[in-house]
Amino acid sequence: MGGSNKNLIFVYGTLKRNHRNHFLLEDLISTNDAVYIGQRTTWLQYPLVTGLYGIPYLINKSGSGQKIRGELYSVSKRGLVRLDELEGIKVNHYERLPIEVIEEDEEEESNGVVLAEAYFAHCGFGERLWEKKGKCGMCEFGENDGVLYVSPKDRPMFSSVLDEIETFVSSSNVDY
Repeated sequence: MGGSNKNLIFVYGTLKRNHRNHFLLEDLISTNDAVYIGQRTTWLQYPLVTGLYGIPYLINKSGSGQKIRGELYSVSKRGLVRLDELEGIKVNHYERLPIEVIEEDEEEESNGVVLAEAYFAHCGFGERLWEKKGKCGMCEFGENDGVLYVSPKDRPMFSSVLDEIETFVSSSNVDY
């Protein structure tokens, strides 16, 4: 993978090892379009919640929530296109934004901070989803959370996750 060609991507949800969409990263690794770098934690705190169909969302509101544990990958331009597609960048489901991550044991020193990118809930609904979930976030999308994830092929026919999120975050009943 050429040096200029690599993008550091921090994954925190279904793309992690032992989760439902990791097969995509495994594909990319097999074609040398991705390399696993290691476990990382966000330098700042962020809200991490699950929405409809058990889909995890990192919300771009640093200072709220907790420091998030995830995995760091180096991904080629070609690999990034595949990931952007999965994450629904074009349809405003997620947006890929900068994030600072550290190795677990470097809590105290800021010199270990690395700039990567992560897929955040799109700003069109992210903050409202955080409020809707009672501002209660996780520090990690774990195996038990992963079990609740529903793959696109298993969702109701003609369902549009974005329309359903909009309905969910705009409804008045609070649902924790």
